Amino acid sequence: METFDIAKLASYRENNRIEAKAAKGGLPRSMWETYSAFANTYGGVILLGVKEREDGTFETVGLTSAEVEHLRQDFWNTVSNRSKVSAVLPIESEVEVLEADDGMVVAIHVPRAPRDERPVHINDNLFEGTYRRRGEGDYRCTRQEISAMLRDQGTETMDSKVLDDLTVADFNADTVRAYRTRFRAARQGSSWTDLDDERFLRAVGAAMVSREDGKLHPTFGGLLMFGNDYDIVRECPHYFLDYQETLDPAIRWTDRVHSGDGMWSGNLFDFFFRVNRKLAESLKTPFKLNGIFRVDDTPMHKAVREALANCLFNADYYGVRGVVVRRTPDKLVFENPGDIRTGVEQMRLGGVSDPRNGLIMKMFSLIDVGERAGTGVPDVFATWANAGLPEPRIEEKFGEADRTILTLMLESDAKSAHNEQIIDNNEQLNGPSEQITDNNEQLNGPSEQITERQRIVLRFVEKSPRATYDDMARAAGVSSATVRRDAEILIGRGLLKRVGSRKAGHWEVRGEKNHDIR
Repeated sequence: METFDIAKLASYRENNRIEAKAAKGGLPRSMWETYSAFANTYGGVILLGVKEREDGTFETVGLTSAEVEHLRQDFWNTVSNRSKVSAVLPIESEVEVLEADDGMVVAIHVPRAPRDERPVHINDNLFEGTYRRRGEGDYRCTRQEISAMLRDQGTETMDSKVLDDLTVADFNADTVRAYRTRFRAARQGSSWTDLDDERFLRAVGAAMVSREDGKLHPTFGGLLMFGNDYDIVRECPHYFLDYQETLDPAIRWTDRVHSGDGMWSGNLFDFFFRVNRKLAESLKTPFKLNGIFRVDDTPMHKAVREALANCLFNADYYGVRGVVVRRTPDKLVFENPGDIRTGVEQMRLGGVSDPRNGLIMKMFSLIDVGERAGTGVPDVFATWANAGLPEPRIEEKFGEADRTILTLMLESDAKSAHNEQIIDNNEQLNGPSEQITDNNEQLNGPSEQITERQRIVLRFVEKSPRATYDDMARAAGVSSATVRRDAEILIGRGLLKRVGSRKAGHWEVRGEKNHDIR
């Protein structure tokens, strides 16, 4: 549980993880929408007995001990009623009664729900009572979002589904042959090597005997791995794999590979090896010999391979917008549909392997691609740290199209700042969507140093105090979502203040501005 410090109440602001409710007359109805929203997004803290001032700061409303005890009891009675709330998530210690100078506060820490309990909904109504958090507000989930959460509930991964209307003869023969060649090299001496294709595909999980007709049919994972694009899109119409390379700002794409161009199979196996070769070209290869042979496979090459594999293992192929891999002069970006099943923090820490597509992970691991122990992403972070490059960034976006995004910078912060404007222009391919701060955001504020981009924001709003987030984004050369996150950090540090309403107010640069932004 992340500690909420009542002594720092004035420094907090409503965001995607904090919500203030006056609750002077009892539990507000809207509190349960927030409960659902936090549970289905990153978790968060609901503050009862706190209101938001016009400038966005918090103040207590002066709840008495009796009022606080009534709120606490009412909360537990209501949350335990399954006709009101579908899941009881907080434990006793996560509902705190805190004392401030001018009143008491109830802090309810709502954890992110485990995937087998999502979607958390209210009023016994799945499709009208499921919410998520975006910025400072709660929004009702669409049927598409709810369906995505329901797909993730099961103990079996979604790629284990047997497709009774196809046979293994529908697989791409060249892909199967190429996979078997790699398997033979990676698993020398395996008894599977001499199996015929049907038995081999069953052994690796690409095909299973159907309970419906007792015959061998492809699994969904097998179709994704070895099928042809035209068969795959019949099963999941939004399936799309896209590699975009933009090395010259004057050219939209200097290279592109996508699954729907009709020039190749369009399956995961072929996409992985086509794209991995292109990504490897973006990495510097020091001259190193193993005996008389040159060694070109550096730790960074392995890390990029892991990032690409992880993207494919965890994609929700029934989701929209597909897998997108982008290469620009200073960064590599891996996007896949679907949120992170273990959460951002656990993904960063590693040690827990919970892939959305377990069969695909198995088939790749049999040819020595991908880490099955849950250490792949931490290894990427460690490799980037050893190379002296900026820490990789993991983001989740929720909404009509849930997305997971991993960004690997290829240059130092100073160099990449010059290229951000060009790169951000390419990020509009999938349409605008509001960035949501991931669950690494700390309730008690950021560290003491600010970035060069944040200094640019401060200098800009000092000259243009009525600037909008879009204005600030253009000045900094990044997206509005990124600059909004920077503004929250600067506000939390006391270097920036919003005066007046969100629409008619203005910005003030405060405190140590002469020291920090010049």
